[in-house]
Amino acid sequence: MLKENFIRYLQVERRYSPRTVRLYEEAVTEFYAFLEEETVTPELMTTQHIRSFIAQGLDRGLGARTMNLKLSALSTWCGWLLRQGLLESNPVSKVPRPKQEKKLPQFYTEKAIDNYFDESRRQVEEHPDDFPRFRNRMILVVLYATGMRRAELCSLKTTDFDRGRQVFRVLGKGHKLREIPVPALICQEILLYLEKMGEAYPDNPEKRFFLTDKGAPLYLAFVDNVVRHELSGVEGFTGRKSPHVLRHSLATHLLNRGADLTSIKEILGHSSLAATQVYTHNSFEQLKKTYLTAHPRAKNGGKHGN
Repeated sequence: MLKENFIRYLQVERRYSPRTVRLYEEAVTEFYAFLEEETVTPELMTTQHIRSFIAQGLDRGLGARTMNLKLSALSTWCGWLLRQGLLESNPVSKVPRPKQEKKLPQFYTEKAIDNYFDESRRQVEEHPDDFPRFRNRMILVVLYATGMRRAELCSLKTTDFDRGRQVFRVLGKGHKLREIPVPALICQEILLYLEKMGEAYPDNPEKRFFLTDKGAPLYLAFVDNVVRHELSGVEGFTGRKSPHVLRHSLATHLLNRGADLTSIKEILGHSSLAATQVYTHNSFEQLKKTYLTAHPRAKNGGKHGN
C-alpha cells in the first residue's frame, strides 16, 4: 500500500511524466527485491543498504548515469517516507553519487539538416498524393523547428497551433505550458499540412495534430521509426538518428547563431538554466571559424613573425 500511495504522490503532487513515474517505481521495486533476504522495513533502512544496492548495480555493469537515476528515485522515496513519519532521516543523502563521464550532446550540422529538408521537399512535390510521406516530413519539420520532446509531439493537437500569433502552445514536463514561436515560412507549410490532414483524416474527434497510417494517435516508437527512416541515407547523417538529437541540433544551431541561453531554455522547456548550459559547446567548424577570426596571428597575413 505504501508504494501505491507513493506512486499517486508522484503523479498528482509532483506531476511527474508517466515515464519518470515508471522509472521511479521500477527503482524502488528493484531496491526492495535486492533487500528481500534481510526483510528490511522502512524504519530500518540505512545508508549502507543504499550503498550496497548501488555497488551491486555498478558491479553488474550498469552505468553511473543509470545508478544515479536510481539514487534520485530512492531519495524521492525516502523523502516521502520521511514526511510520512516512517524515517527519521533520508539515508540517501550520505551516499556519494557515482561519477558520470560528461558527454557533449550529439547534434547534426546545419548542412545535413538542409540536405534532408531539400530532399524531402522534392520527394513530397513528386508524390503530392502520398500523405504519409508529407506527414513524416512534417514530423521532422515540427521537431526541428520547435525543439519539442517526443512526448510533447505525440500529445500535440491542431488547436495547439495558433495560426494568428504563429506559435505552438506546448504542455511540457510538470504540466508547464510554454509557447514556441514558429518562422513564417514553416507556418505556411503547417497550414498546408493541416488542410491535407483534414482531407486524409476527416474523422479526428480528438483533433490530433499527427496520426498514424491507421488514424491512431501517435506514439513514441512511431516517432522514433519515422525519424530513423527519414534520415537514413541522407548525406551528413551518421551515427544516431533520433528526435532527441534533432532537439540537441536546434539548441546548438540557435546558440551558434547568437541566441542567448535564457531564450533557448524557454524554447526547450528546461526547468533550470543549468540544463541548457550543456549546449555551450560549438561544432568544430564554428569553433575553427571563431578561432581563426580572433587569433592575432590570423590578421594581416601573419606579418608579425613566423
